[in-house]
Amino acid sequence: MPRTLAALLTSALSAALATGAAFGLVAALNTTPEQPNVPLVTFPEPAGDRSAPAPPTQTGER
Repeated sequence: MPRTLAALLTSALSAALATGAAFGLVAALNTTPEQPNVPLVTFPEPAGDRSAPAPPTQTGER
């Protein structure tokens, strides 16, 4: 009987510890500030209103 009681207490304690750790992790993740969404590299806008030329179409003749 003492072994069964020890096993039951150990499993209950481990379940409580895992639940506490999960809630702690979620709380820690919710308190971290949101990172700004700023691109690391920016490219200048192309000059003019030109669009890229269309690629040549292939025909069945060669």
